[in-house]
Amino acid sequence: MGYRVAVVGATGNVGREMLQILAERNFPVDEVVALASQRSSGRQISFGDKAVLKVHDLAKYDFKGIDIVLSSPGSKVSAEHSPRAAKAGAVVIDNTSFWRMDPDVPLVVPEVNREAIKGYKARGIIANPNCSTIQMVMALKPIHDAATIKRVVVSTYQSTSGAGKEAMDELISQTKSFFVNQDLEPKKFAKNIAFNVIPQIDDFMEDGSTKEEWKMMVETKKILDPKIKVQATCVRVPTLVGHGEAVTVELEQPLDEVQARALMAAMPGVLVVDRRESGGYVTPKEIVGQDAVFVSRVRVDPTVENGLSMWIVSDNLRKGAALNAVQIAEELIKGYI
Repeated sequence: MGYRVAVVGATGNVGREMLQILAERNFPVDEVVALASQRSSGRQISFGDKAVLKVHDLAKYDFKGIDIVLSSPGSKVSAEHSPRAAKAGAVVIDNTSFWRMDPDVPLVVPEVNREAIKGYKARGIIANPNCSTIQMVMALKPIHDAATIKRVVVSTYQSTSGAGKEAMDELISQTKSFFVNQDLEPKKFAKNIAFNVIPQIDDFMEDGSTKEEWKMMVETKKILDPKIKVQATCVRVPTLVGHGEAVTVELEQPLDEVQARALMAAMPGVLVVDRRESGGYVTPKEIVGQDAVFVSRVRVDPTVENGLSMWIVSDNLRKGAALNAVQIAEELIKGYI
């Protein structure tokens, strides 16, 4: 039996990746519908290596008969159209931030908390977590199960693709302008991103944190454990794809780096690459297009009791967004829909 699947935001970075991954993983589809804004209506977009889909206007589309919606159009658009799709009978897997903290919407990373999927019936919506949260909880899940994490301190190094195609274009254009002695004013970011790092992702909140940092805190609590304390500093860096994270955890029980490596290596979807030599670690550039979350530089943190530090890297467009959404859909059709 095949399913009718709609991809909302199909012309964006994540939407295109969703279509590619659906094809790569041979998701059982009878029909795939590409949806986007009116300005993209009528365009053609690839589905796998052979098929070409015509993009339809989201605002005019009737979701009746659609089984699953993979949605990544932006929060305001999702707030309007995800409930409309759910009301028509579809199960919506939403990649925006709008639904993540709704108590009636499960927030799911299949390898970490797949059992939460069953809660989708309250609203007909399942939320895909933030990209930086996904890769962190993937690595920390086996550590938490074994030794109970009390506190997480994380600094992220997030690529421009996390802010969309316009952000990637801004990095490229600013980089080119540097070599011809031109100075382009930033449009997508608060400051120039080329040859720079920006310690701001999303808007600032009253306590001095940004919304991205807040997301990492509240989403980790919802997915992993509400008792975990999280302190995040999220930084945009001048790379195109792939997020890195320097993570330190404080545990309730002792756990050395050998045990930690073994636990993470046994976690589905996590690969440990950790040789204590020059270059014996993974960087974002190396893992573009790969599905796994990679962990390197695992070591004891001697400044706290039962502390561990590590470096976590993942392709933010794949496991950090599109792949995770498709994996939720795969779990959904195994017995929840």
